Amino acid sequence: MDSATSLPFTLSPSTSPVSPQRRAEILANPGFGRVFTDNMVVIRYVEGRGWHDARVQPYAPITLNPAAAVLHYAQEIFEGMKAYRTADGGITLFRPYANAARFRKSAERLAMADLPDEVFVEAVRQLVRVDHAWVPGNPDESLYIRPYMIASETFLGVKPASEYMFMVIASPVGAYFGAEAVSVWVSDFCRAAPGGTGEAKCGGNYAASLLAQQEAKGHGCAQVLFLDAVERRWIEEMGGMNVFFVFDDGSLATPPLTGTILRGITRDSLLTLARGMGLTVREEPYAIDQLYADAASGRLKEVFACGTAAVVSPIGRFRGHRGEAVIGDGAGIGPVTEKLRNALIGIQRGTAPDPHGWVEKVI
Repeated sequence: MDSATSLPFTLSPSTSPVSPQRRAEILANPGFGRVFTDNMVVIRYVEGRGWHDARVQPYAPITLNPAAAVLHYAQEIFEGMKAYRTADGGITLFRPYANAARFRKSAERLAMADLPDEVFVEAVRQLVRVDHAWVPGNPDESLYIRPYMIASETFLGVKPASEYMFMVIASPVGAYFGAEAVSVWVSDFCRAAPGGTGEAKCGGNYAASLLAQQEAKGHGCAQVLFLDAVERRWIEEMGGMNVFFVFDDGSLATPPLTGTILRGITRDSLLTLARGMGLTVREEPYAIDQLYADAASGRLKEVFACGTAAVVSPIGRFRGHRGEAVIGDGAGIGPVTEKLRNALIGIQRGTAPDPHGWVEKVI
């Protein structure tokens, strides 16, 4: 492993970027994750040499040997983060070192090379600076950033790879969900089991959720909720988001971090904000049968999903083989959810004070 904390970057950006006119057309309606910026970052790792050859280069397809380890044994991890344009025209990142730390933990779980936090963050900074014109300025829009690592060694033996590629790409995005509350399907499939990779941000976890997502869509739901793999009783997380519950006494609860769900950075930020507002917050198990009972009695007032892509999105209904549970009026955003969402977005976009030092100005 390379113990270096920084690397020199070679800047070779695209000589034929998208025209300002075409970029403006894209930014007028960016969608989510369909269009990418002009450039990307690539850094290589070889065992015994460490991380090297850090480059900002034109966005383009990569070449992999058909026997590359990632294609056979799925050594792959990634992160999701955003750059925001502030009212003064500046550009900021939100808690980038938290993403870097989680990336290291994911790499450790999948026996991959350790990328120093400073290299991770600097790679993100470099791409944002060179592609700053791609950062949208409208509310609910941002530049979604995808750092990821793949095993690039050519071999067909089952062992940790000795060569890796770390890359960063970016895509201008709008809102992941609309303004209305979403419906969620309670799946009978499992996302992760104790001792597995549930806490790592690896592609396999998301691949395992796709059939359940497809099932949810077939039942008219925008997302899926997974229960624990042992008892099939306890709520864990959604397809790519953490989940919170707001009760009639104003308190909040969210499933605890037991190694089977992702340590969401948005989740952690909301816990801090809620406690700072004087709200009672519990990280504790919550059973799906109890959710249905609390929704029926009115004890459960609000539910929301949270994550980098979705930010904070209200949930209006749960559907599944137990029937349907309606939360509140089933359509709108609740007052606690809205307060937390506004507080988080205010910090991210620089319209509210940042007492926790979460925001880093890049430009």
